[in-house]
Amino acid sequence: MGTHASSGRPSAARAEVRAGLDALRRIVQGVRLSSTHAERVTGLSGAQLFVLQQLAEAPAQSLNELAARTRTHQSSVSTVVTRLVERRLVSRRRAAADGRRVSLQLTAAGRALLAGAPETAQSRLITALERLSPRRRAALVDGLATLVGALGMAAAPPTMFLEPTEESGWKRRKKG
Repeated sequence: MGTHASSGRPSAARAEVRAGLDALRRIVQGVRLSSTHAERVTGLSGAQLFVLQQLAEAPAQSLNELAARTRTHQSSVSTVVTRLVERRLVSRRRAAADGRRVSLQLTAAGRALLAGAPETAQSRLITALERLSPRRRAALVDGLATLVGALGMAAAPPTMFLEPTEESGWKRRKKG
């Protein structure tokens, strides 16, 4: 039951849309602030710090394993790992048992950098989503998937939060 535009009172649908937008704004702002803080403290993006923290828990026996642990796509985590290898924070080695597999682990520099690192937004989001009841989590996932589809973004690859990509128009910083 909407109200007339001249009355100045929002309809229930209008109020729900605003509440939804406000929730999304808070989440995006929290992720952005967390990433900015991580970069200020560590010199790494939030996504890079999140990957380092996952590798600190245990080395990964493959990019696919690390993608599963970061709950993202292999191509997204591969881009982040490449940047961490370039900075010598992660080592990439061929597995002895299977030369097609790549083992990923922190270097001493990577471990040292993590010593004073803050918690990442990704970790907080994962914890919050895992704490939702299965019913609420399923409803949220369904609603977000519907929204993504309505926005025409369903085919876009889901990259790690705020990680620059060539497709996004962000350029990788060159060390000079």
